[in-house]
Amino acid sequence: MPALVPTEFTAKITWLGRVSDRASTLRAESLREVMATFAGVEGEEHAGLTRPSCSRVTSQYPKGTEIRNVRQFSILSDEDLKAIAERIGVEAVNPAWVGASMVLQGIPDFTHVPPSSRLQTTLGTTLVVDMENRPCHLPAKVIDEDAPGKGKAFKTAAKGRRGVTAWVEREGVLRIGDTVTLHVPDQRLWSHMPAIRGA
Repeated sequence: MPALVPTEFTAKITWLGRVSDRASTLRAESLREVMATFAGVEGEEHAGLTRPSCSRVTSQYPKGTEIRNVRQFSILSDEDLKAIAERIGVEAVNPAWVGASMVLQGIPDFTHVPPSSRLQTTLGTTLVVDMENRPCHLPAKVIDEDAPGKGKAFKTAAKGRRGVTAWVEREGVLRIGDTVTLHVPDQRLWSHMPAIRGA
């Protein structure tokens, strides 16, 4: 019995990028297409089959521990970027400012699609959603370079709108204009989640 359900939700890839030297800048370079391999995108700072653990998983591993890399892609939606732009007072948030790998247009409430969802192109290239990406202060410096004084507001404005992290399940090319279909796990929400969140 299939564990993943294809949905009627589709999105168009409107932007692709790569951060090639995180030590120099978080700013991503814009690309027309990328080859998504099992290790991610060649030349991308977040590529690799493994990675050192970061602040997001310090409850599980000491910082710097080698772990499986499920953060090969940082994917945002046009809709969330527009909401962030409005909140920080800029005409538009350039995906390059936040080190994005990909921007999609068309899936509502994209930042909160279920973990383990798949994003699959018509040619079969498939990314697995790991989880919601949490906003941090790091994009502020890049934002201020192009929109002075606006960067500080990013972290708060991006809460619940920062997109998701993802990894490659099936290799293939991703291009601007490609359509992806959302596939979601066929399971109910875990009944203990409200207690864990303190709701």
